[in-house]
Amino acid sequence: MTDGIKLGVLGIDHGHIFGMLGNMLANGCTCEHWWSDGAPVTETKFREVFNSVERVDDRRRILDDPDVDMVLISAIPSDRAVLAMEAMAAGKDVMVDKPGCTTLEQLAALRAAQAATQRIWTVNFSERFEVRSVMKADKLVRAGAIGRVVQTVNLAPHKQNLRTRPPWYFERERYGGVLCDIGSHQIDQFLHFTGSTEVTIAHAHVENTTRPEYPGFQDYGEVTLVGDKGHGFVRVDWFTPDGLPTWGDGRLFLLGTEGTIELRKYTDIGREHRKENLYLVNGTKNEHIDCSDVTLDYFPRLIADVRDRTETAVAQAHTFRTMDVAIRAQMLAEGSDADG
Repeated sequence: MTDGIKLGVLGIDHGHIFGMLGNMLANGCTCEHWWSDGAPVTETKFREVFNSVERVDDRRRILDDPDVDMVLISAIPSDRAVLAMEAMAAGKDVMVDKPGCTTLEQLAALRAAQAATQRIWTVNFSERFEVRSVMKADKLVRAGAIGRVVQTVNLAPHKQNLRTRPPWYFERERYGGVLCDIGSHQIDQFLHFTGSTEVTIAHAHVENTTRPEYPGFQDYGEVTLVGDKGHGFVRVDWFTPDGLPTWGDGRLFLLGTEGTIELRKYTDIGREHRKENLYLVNGTKNEHIDCSDVTLDYFPRLIADVRDRTETAVAQAHTFRTMDVAIRAQMLAEGSDADG
């Protein structure tokens, strides 16, 4: 546990706020107040889980509190950029749920705000930062277990759970599109594991296959990426069947010059339900590794970054680059000018 910082919360519209706030509190942080616009579907559970955190009617109560070091934002995706810029202007560092923004215009404004304020703007890509098998894969790759990563393949199916979804989940302009939203997780992992800093989007596609009654909904998306240091393929969808004992069978495949790693993050089908599975094959090993006890490094490092004004949790340039590629992939898939 680290010496924590004081937090405030702006927006609890997405359930990722539970991991964001829960992990920060587990690392010694404190939080007194939260604000959200309207009546988010997560409110009852949030009040139960974080019963000592008080709701305030005016977000300025949080922004004007000189003791608040960082603001956590899990508002409706299209609203996150404005809230983040307000927080940075108020002298707060920011952790925002993915996607951190939904348009190139928002991203440009965030870049300018971050440069002007020198505050931290980090997106909690939870499919990396909150997954212990990914943390283990990172350590193995850095130790040379599979050589240089040549390609990543990310498969990210999700359950629709329509009864729990608020209306904004189906409104394209509010959630940002399936590649910008879910796909940003996977693009983050591609950039991280290949080390690519220049990316060409060779192919991008989205569609609404099953829900014509929700014309703004996208239940399938795919992207092919060509980086200066590796290649990537991403598939995201809302087709996970009810028989799976969790919300999705997310998998990550790392192809290296000297071996392979496969992650079965959230379950391992065909056997007793178990999470955090890593399979490693290289010149000397062919093994399964249970990663359930691996430390999640992002949160304590981020707290240290807030305190020490460092960049150890994740590089600011990486976060901006991830959202840039995700938004451009979404635009290309929808026939927009992603180079504009």
